[in-house]
Amino acid sequence: MPVETATTEAITTAWRAESARLVGALTRMTRDVELAEDLAQDALVAALEQWPATGVPTNPAAWLMTTAKRRGVDHFRRAENLRRKTEELGHARGEEEQVPDLDAQVDHIEDDVLRLIFLSCHPSLTPESRAALTLRLVGGLTTGEIARGFLVAETTMGQRISRAKKTLAEARAEFDLPTEAERVERLDDVMAVIYLIFNEGYAAAAGEHWMRPALADEGIRLARMLVALAPTEPETLGLQSLLEVQGSRAAARVDEEGVPVLLEAQDRTRWDQELIRRGLAALAGARALAARGKPVGKYFLQASIAAQHARARRAADTDWRQIARLYDVLATAAPGPVVEVNRAVAHGRAFGPDAGLAVLRAVEDTQLGDSPLVPSVSGDLLELAGRHSEAAAAFSDAAARSRNEAERTVLQRRAEENLARMSESG
Repeated sequence: MPVETATTEAITTAWRAESARLVGALTRMTRDVELAEDLAQDALVAALEQWPATGVPTNPAAWLMTTAKRRGVDHFRRAENLRRKTEELGHARGEEEQVPDLDAQVDHIEDDVLRLIFLSCHPSLTPESRAALTLRLVGGLTTGEIARGFLVAETTMGQRISRAKKTLAEARAEFDLPTEAERVERLDDVMAVIYLIFNEGYAAAAGEHWMRPALADEGIRLARMLVALAPTEPETLGLQSLLEVQGSRAAARVDEEGVPVLLEAQDRTRWDQELIRRGLAALAGARALAARGKPVGKYFLQASIAAQHARARRAADTDWRQIARLYDVLATAAPGPVVEVNRAVAHGRAFGPDAGLAVLRAVEDTQLGDSPLVPSVSGDLLELAGRHSEAAAAFSDAAARSRNEAERTVLQRRAEENLARMSESG
């Protein structure tokens, strides 16, 4: 590998690993998230300019922090000189009072990253803005990378991130951690954003491809980071478990031509056993905390469902009755139309297609807008019941609603297969 390429990769690796700590620490020091990110980006640019010539430093994180702090000191000194020159200060102040002593502050406090995550998920922001800002500030992704992940123009994503920062400034969002009651509420928001990021990568809502692996990987990384920062919360462990186990199927979810492969048809030898091991270990940790009285919720329950699939060596070995029972509990703990649709699948597999269709009939299709979810599950259950004409119609309806090209291909194929079976039986 050429030296220049190796150096660029080292810079990218260091930035991805350290950017959250860097921006978090600088935000604590400056109390200005936009300035903190600018200073961190300046340090990154400096690394790109200097490391190819000088070599990668022994401690890249410390180098980036030192460089960013120097830029910060320069910024505050320029601002102080401007204030003094224009006599905007109401009374004389010495330079030492105006320039924060950035060098005297601790470099890497893990709470800074947790604060940054909570700040990125401030309630004044929309879920879409929270996701974008989390990927930018905590994930260290570029605006272009985020834009590609969510299939929008880079300028559109840049404006979204810029508006989010402006909203935080206008709301005077504090960098300090919320109080305990607020923290619990905001932790739910944080986990929801990480799950949104993963899910968009795991099952893309629109576009050409079935998955966007980079987004799914980033969701898993953020979940691991959240567990490292809040290790005594069963739900953070539940979220990590859910994403690790679901993420383990990535290689088996498409065939050699990129065509989606549904869960029951997947080659389970291609599932990533290391991700499964990590996911089951996180679930065991959550269960141990629950045994000590810590409350669990929807991520723990969903992870428990995912674990049932992970433990089944063959699709035929899946304990659908246990999965149905877990979905019944989930429907009580976190009711919603998506849960009910998935519960219908589980009941259909556990107790027969009519049982699944009975659950599905209670779901108002309008609750999910134009989503293909209800008709696609209806088609699956009708196919299982041998009602091929109705199944074909349901799959055709689902295909018409889908905005994902790969998903639409699968749904159309299933409609055609059911029409063929109908012809054969006729």
